[in-house]
Amino acid sequence: MHDFIATHYLWFKALHLMAVISWMAGIFYLPRLYVYHAEAEKGSELSETLKIMERKLLKIIMNPAMIATWVLGLLMLHANPEIMTGQGWMHAKLTLVLCMSGFHGYLAYTRKIFLRDENKKTHKFYRKINEVPTLLMMAIVILAVVKPF
Repeated sequence: MHDFIATHYLWFKALHLMAVISWMAGIFYLPRLYVYHAEAEKGSELSETLKIMERKLLKIIMNPAMIATWVLGLLMLHANPEIMTGQGWMHAKLTLVLCMSGFHGYLAYTRKIFLRDENKKTHKFYRKINEVPTLLMMAIVILAVVKPF
């Protein structure tokens, strides 16, 4: 298995990057849908349409992309284990990816609240939290590319 991953490492890396891009597209868009949903009247046609859009975005795009990101990233670490020793940037990056995964989980939890028409938060709240994945992504990319420590 290790030889297969090492031999095809660049393919795993390319697929990992595609998964990350797909995950980030969804994680940027879902809070924006929540902005519109928080403004929509409960039970309205718009609210019901947004419920469908939110479910599809989360279940069809975001969840598979997050899983692929993790699986492919861990396979690359398996092929290149020395990257974990003495590489503080990788530990910091993985910590931030865990935070991104936690934010993903929060968005999935929030979808269930909207599904039950029990949202109490305003559209302004969702506008603010929409910045969280952007900040995390910026830090993750800097760590992965610059490797500052």
